[in-house]
Order: sequence, then C-alpha cells, then structure tokens
Amino acid sequence: MDTRNPIISFLTEKKILDERTVQTVIDEHEKTGQSLISILKKENILDERQLAEVVARTSGIEFVNLAPEMIEPMVAHLVSYEMASQHNVIPIKREGDKLRVAMSSPLNLSVRDQIEMKTGYKVIPIAATPTAIKHAVHYHFDVTNVTKQAIVSMRLQEGPDKSIQYDEPEALKVGDSPIAKLVSSIIGGAIDSRSSDIHIEPQGADVRVRYRVDGTLRSSLTVPSSVQQEMVSHIKIMANMDISEHRIPQDGHVTTTRDGNVYDLRVSSLPGITGEKIVIRILEKDTDRWSLDEIVSSPQDNQKLRSIVDNPYGMLLLTGPTGCGKTTTLYAILKILNTLERNIVTVEDPVEYRLDGVTQVQVSPIAGRTFGLALRSILRQDPDIILVGEIRDVETAEIAISAALTGHLVLSTLHTNDAAGAISRLMNFGIPPFLVASALLGTVAQRLMRISCPKCRQAYTVSKHELKLLCGQSGPDGKVELHRTVGCEACYKTGYRGRKSIYEILCITPSIRKMIIHGSSDSEIKEQAVKEGMKTLRDSAIAEVLSGVTTMDELTRIVEI
Repeated sequence: MDTRNPIISFLTEKKILDERTVQTVIDEHEKTGQSLISILKKENILDERQLAEVVARTSGIEFVNLAPEMIEPMVAHLVSYEMASQHNVIPIKREGDKLRVAMSSPLNLSVRDQIEMKTGYKVIPIAATPTAIKHAVHYHFDVTNVTKQAIVSMRLQEGPDKSIQYDEPEALKVGDSPIAKLVSSIIGGAIDSRSSDIHIEPQGADVRVRYRVDGTLRSSLTVPSSVQQEMVSHIKIMANMDISEHRIPQDGHVTTTRDGNVYDLRVSSLPGITGEKIVIRILEKDTDRWSLDEIVSSPQDNQKLRSIVDNPYGMLLLTGPTGCGKTTTLYAILKILNTLERNIVTVEDPVEYRLDGVTQVQVSPIAGRTFGLALRSILRQDPDIILVGEIRDVETAEIAISAALTGHLVLSTLHTNDAAGAISRLMNFGIPPFLVASALLGTVAQRLMRISCPKCRQAYTVSKHELKLLCGQSGPDGKVELHRTVGCEACYKTGYRGRKSIYEILCITPSIRKMIIHGSSDSEIKEQAVKEGMKTLRDSAIAEVLSGVTTMDELTRIVEI
C-alpha cells in the first residue's frame, strides 16, 4: 500500500476507510488511471463531507462546516445568484483585497478566475460540502432577504430628496441595479416555490406580493409603496409594455432562465385606485416533461383517454374551472398524437406553450382573428387534428362540430361542472341533439387535488362519520387510516406539496348516444354512464384520500360530499 500519496495517507491515518477498501481504490487507480478522488466519488465510498475534507486536507485548503449565519449578507451578494447556483459557490468574508469563497470544487481554477473578474478581489478558496453551500445560497438569495437589501440600496442611492426618473428606461434595465435585483428576486422566489402566478398588489401603504402555489394564494412579502412605481415600470420595460400608460390594462411577455430552465412570463397590468396591479403567469417552456402517463396516473382513466383519441375523427371535450389543468392534459394528448403522418393545428387564446411540429394560431380580436375566423381558415389547411382552446360562442361550436363530423379529430374545452354538463352546454349553443350525439366521442371533467406533504403528514384513524362520508353504509370493517396535514418548511407550512389530476371520463356509448338524441337530462345521462362503469369526480377524489395521497379537507374543497 502506497502511504506516500497524501490522499491514501489521510484516509488511513484518520481511519476513514479500512485497509481492504483503500487497497481496492489503489488497485482501481493503477488499473484504469483514474484519479483517486474520481474513484472515491464514483463508487460513493465516502459521504460528501468526508470527500470535501479529503480534497481540502490533501490540497492545503481550509475546510469549513458552513452555516448561513457565518456569511456576511452583503459579501454573499458580491456574486450573482446565477453564478452562485451554477457553480455552487458563495463568498463568506472580505479580508482586505482578498475574498474567502466557499466552493464545492475548490480546485476549479476557471470558476475562481470568474469570481475574481466579477468582484475584483483575490479569491481564497474554502472547501465546504455541496449541500451546505446550496443551503447557504438559498438562504442568502431568499426573496425576502434580497428585497430588504434592494430597498435599502434604493433609498441610499436616491438620497432624501431624489427620485428615479422614468424618461431614461435603459437605466432600469441594468441587471445590478437595486430595482432589477428586487424584481429578479421576486420572480426567482416564485419559480423556486413552484408558483404558477405572481400577484403584485398595491395596498395603500404597502405593495403586497403573493404567490399562487398548488392553486392557492399565499403571502410572500410586502414592499414599501415608495418603490411601487419603480418596480412596476421595471416590469413593464422587461415585458415591452408602455410605462407612460397607467389608465388602461396592458399585456406583455418576458422570457427568463432559472437554474438552466427557460420560463415564459405572461405579464398583465390592471389600473386600480391605489395603483397598477401586476399579475405574472409563469410557464415553463420545457414541454418534454409532459407525459400522459404522468399526468393521468390512473391506469383506467389513461386507457379510456387513449381509446377515445385513437379515433380518426370526432370530438373530445375537457371541462372544468379555470386553472384545473385542462390545457396541460390536452397538450399531453397532442404529444402522443404528434407524428409525421398527421397535420395538427391549434387555435388558442393565448398560446401558452410552444409545441414542435404543431402549427399554433394565436387569437387576436383586435386584428379580427377570432376563434370562429381562425377555425374557418384552419379547415382550409388540410388538418388531421384540431385543438380549439375554448368553445366560447355559437359560431365556434358550430364550426367545431362540423369539423368533427367531416373527418377531423377535434379537441377542445368548456366550462361546466361535470362531464355530462358539456353535452347540454353544446345544445345551449343551438347545436341539434343528433349532431351532438354524432360528433362527440367523450367528455372529461377534470380537477386538481393538492398532495399531502410527504415530510410532515400524519396518519390517524378515521372516525365513523368520516368513513360513512367516504364509503357510505357499506364501509369496510375495522380501522381505516387516513392522513392529515401538519405543515413544515418543505411545504411552506401549508401541509401540501404538489398537485395531481383527477378525472370523470364519460365515453359516448350507443346507449348514451340514444339518450342525447332523445333529449335526456344531464343527471339521467350521468346515471347511465355510472352504470356503464364511469368513475365520477367524487369517486376519483375519494380513492385518492383512501390511498393516502391527500386529505379529507382537500376532498371537501374539490367536490361535493
């Protein structure tokens, strides 16, 4: 055994590894030529702390058991969040012209050079574990901490009698300016917390920032109203909106990146009596993650949807309230239908996600491009599959039904409470029942249920009353365990983390087709569909509760019991 090697010497002296394991590592090194560190890392022989200590001690570099409170807040922000996150580094302390920087790869000279060029300080690398550095970066670049620092910086730059002038918009685009850091931290915080929307709301003395996470709004932070105009103007400039116009609503668009992922930000402004409210919808551009198998996790529901869209023509309607995931489900369906042999065209308002190989048309009422007009044009484009974002009026309904009857597969959405309600809704548009019965392949009601946080949920024995609500009189004998929410740091004290879709899929069978033609009511059609095996939204929700995925509270929030 070669104890002259500093790594081997350290491992044996500190008795981190036994002699047999050390010899195995040496043999692998001599056989493959790989470095000892690479072998130790690849084989997971050492944990991350031991590995960091080995690198530090054998390279003459200090190792530190890093904690966020050890870091000077202003020093941490000498590098950007992007640099800190990408290279897993964070400055700890200034010492004259030197900067002590915690690094998970302290021997990386290229990263050290980048930090020196950015800060102007000579970098002294300090070894720390990757997890500790990530935790410190998250803490010091947290939206609340960054906001506080940005507001102080703005007040210091303005002075007591100064204010930012808005006739020089380029000044607001500077990435290192306090207002830019403030807006960036709000957007970054929303992305990190998996938010779908950011609400920036003037409330008189303060501006309230709220994030919509898992379908519910939660307060994130408040910003003094003295920086409201600066913040709104910066967002408008980012989104190519008119910063001089405060009287009418505006819409804009921004593309941004976070941790290597690209996001589309849809910006909407609305004038209020206390100032302009801004809402930013966050859309991740990576649509490759969408899989019908992941979105529709129930094997029974998945198979039903696939069998419906296997038809060469006809209409599939998804129903449910705004924000229940209808568009995501439709896009997942389009992904499995999107082949070279098919021409797929969509007409949407707005086009929320870009799909390769699909022609997507944006509705523009100002330009006279309505759903109806766009649909008429699409039918002259030799389509095989047409996605209509929403059936809103008689004209769109008539054209969509006509397309479904003339050899096209049509996918669209409606706003109804259940699957059967979509049928009567089409008839309310004036579509004759026999055409509805002929065109429809199926209707699907959808909801999103929040998932209990796996880190803090607690099991409990269900009461007889709850069991009766879930299973009726014919409930199972013995004890049944459910889960309740508690709340922890991982779920922001909400008790829930993530959401999943539940479905009510009504297939148009011959018997239901006859009922539609004869004018049967929604309740009669639903009753017949249940007899033929349809699982209602209530049944789907109850199944998720009994399996421990979610809670009784979430069940009563989503469906009627």
